[in-house]
Amino acid sequence: MLLRFLCFMAVFYLALHKIVARSSRKPDSKLLWFFGVLTAPLTLPVKRYSSPDATADQIITYSLIFYGLLWMVLIFAGRYWVG
Repeated sequence: MLLRFLCFMAVFYLALHKIVARSSRKPDSKLLWFFGVLTAPLTLPVKRYSSPDATADQIITYSLIFYGLLWMVLIFAGRYWVG
C-alpha cells in the first residue's frame, strides 16, 4: 500500500515537472529548479538505462512512463494477488 502511494506521488510530481518545464519561459526559473531538485532522485535510475544523448525532457517522460507502469502493476497485484 505504501509503495503504491509512493509511485502515485512520483507520477504526480513528474507530471507537474513536465508541465512546468513546458510552460516555463525562463530556463533559470525557481519553480523549474524546485521540480528539478524534487524529481532528481526519481529520474536517476531511468537516466542510467537511457541513451547518453537523451534530453532532460525525454528522461522525465521515460521516468513518468516507468513509474506509471509500476503503479499500475502494484494496483493490479494488490487487487488480484493480495486480496
